Amino acid sequence: MAADVDRQILEDLRIDRAKLIPVLHNIATRLRIDSIRSTSEAGSGHPTTCCSAAEIVAALFFAEMRFDPQHPRDPHNDRFVLSKGHAAPILYSAWAEAGAFDRSELLKLRHIDSDLEGHPTPRLPFVDVATGSLGQGLCAGLGLALNARRIGSSYRTYVLMGDGESTEGSVWEAAELADFYALDNLCAITDVNRLGQSRPTLWQHDMEAFAMRWRAFGWQALVVDGHDLNHLLIAFENARQTRGRPSIILARTLKGRGVSFLENLDGWHGKPLKQGDELSRAIAELEAQLDRRALDVSGAQLVRKPEGVRAEAGPGRLEGRSQQEPQAMPPPAYKIGDKVATREAYGEALVKLGARDPRIVVLDADVKNSTFSEKFEKAFGDRFYQCFITEQAMLGMAMGFASRGAIPFPWTFACFLTRAADFIRMTAISRLDVKLCGSHAGLSIGEDGPSQMGLEDLALARAQPNFTVLYPCDGVSAERLVEAAIHRRGPVYIRTSRPKTRVIYAADETFEVGGSKVLSESRSDVATVVAAGITVYEALAASDDLRTRGVSIRIIDAYSVQPVDRATLRRAAAETAGRIITVEDHYAAGGLGDAVAEALAADGVTVTRLGVREIPRSGKPEELLDRFGISARHIVETVLRIVPQAATRKTSVQG
Repeated sequence: MAADVDRQILEDLRIDRAKLIPVLHNIATRLRIDSIRSTSEAGSGHPTTCCSAAEIVAALFFAEMRFDPQHPRDPHNDRFVLSKGHAAPILYSAWAEAGAFDRSELLKLRHIDSDLEGHPTPRLPFVDVATGSLGQGLCAGLGLALNARRIGSSYRTYVLMGDGESTEGSVWEAAELADFYALDNLCAITDVNRLGQSRPTLWQHDMEAFAMRWRAFGWQALVVDGHDLNHLLIAFENARQTRGRPSIILARTLKGRGVSFLENLDGWHGKPLKQGDELSRAIAELEAQLDRRALDVSGAQLVRKPEGVRAEAGPGRLEGRSQQEPQAMPPPAYKIGDKVATREAYGEALVKLGARDPRIVVLDADVKNSTFSEKFEKAFGDRFYQCFITEQAMLGMAMGFASRGAIPFPWTFACFLTRAADFIRMTAISRLDVKLCGSHAGLSIGEDGPSQMGLEDLALARAQPNFTVLYPCDGVSAERLVEAAIHRRGPVYIRTSRPKTRVIYAADETFEVGGSKVLSESRSDVATVVAAGITVYEALAASDDLRTRGVSIRIIDAYSVQPVDRATLRRAAAETAGRIITVEDHYAAGGLGDAVAEALAADGVTVTRLGVREIPRSGKPEELLDRFGISARHIVETVLRIVPQAATRKTSVQG
């Protein structure tokens, strides 16, 4: 236990590098010991990658960063993202050393009842975004750094990456954008420990190979000995003083540093030391490296808090976000019968909301003139972020923004979101208030062809259990559902379409998440057709056709795909003899049809699903809808096939 030290002695210590370095050396050694002990206790984990980063983390947390361990969400705290999330034990050890929680908790690593998970998640108040899927941390760091500008804060953002993840394309997407935005408040560190999971990394210890690449992307690249605390402190100071561009510290390290039978040896990735002789030998070696002459100071005593007003809850993720809600939007200006694309109505809604809520930021992937996000840019240019064609970086940036209390709306074509599927997954794990829009979805985009048709996006979003999935069909529902997304906690996906569609809802119509709209119903309905988005109009056309044949069907606009309106669906199934037909401009798997089938499975209802069941091709929208089985004609044929009396009525009417 560190002795009480006079405040003046601590201040002198921080200034006197010769005295500070032995203290930091001991902290780094304790971080190694804690990481090895906790992973051995857990029986799993990555102790060797923790050992390589010990000096980096010690210098960062206890000499460079400004943060309050008791108030980790303070908006003035410097931010730290552990992109190499498998080194989670050393992150937890650092926060324990800083006094955020008792060191004994470290031995609960990876226990089901502990928030010290195998890779960091925002269950912990000092973790902004979930990491461990490599290559994502720097993208999130962009959002964190840009958010500091948004709120006028001087906090800095630090991202610790591994050398193995430096081959991920998302890292270089982020590198380009950080240079474009001249983020001098962003400092990345690469722990170049040479060894990956299965073999040496691509560039191993060729530090010039790393430096050359980062400099080519416009970054200040500083090559250091990652186990030399003096080198690290000088590099961090250099980065802090650099203006007009981001900095990266390329730290040459050894995996397993400090333990002779682990150091710089392959085959130890993800392997904890065995309890007993193996663990005892390692701890004994590390304890022998402690500098007994160093001042007896704990990390908690060295931590420097930021200047500014402390906000214990602070602007943060789900549970920490401000409770203040924006003023209600004015009603949509559209009238029944008007024609407007939902993508355009979405853009109009963002402008209205942006005027009422300064937390809203919009991110675009070079499609602003097609998605109409340019409307927001014209109105609120300081809250609009052009990401160019970097869908992964865009989603990662949104995660960073959301973790700090902003409400980001990243937006691109639905088909291109598949590039960022892993980021969508990690957004869900992080439980962040990211409001994602996929535009130009489905066959209805027409001649551009299958590479441009998002036909799996609903499945992608629905697969995440905490994602809300909304699919408006007209301008009024689009505006109202964008507003609903603001009030919905957690991630939201909104699907919009390219073609102009007829406005069918009055401006005062309300739309609740988890609801639906019954567009037509009668006691004589023989089946229910459940549609969403563009297929609502095919269902309406089918209803008109069937009515001329003496057949009545119920039509439901299931604008909330997740959560789906189970109560309305159950009632419809009960009142239309269990005949439920879904029709969607999406592949048959994972979309609206599956959502409805899941909702009704317990009632023994079999759902007939009309969806796209083969790879489509170019053509006019109406041709494609018909050719691939989701047009009004196919709905009519399906109703006549599954309802025996409907076919009888058809014959009677014709006779």
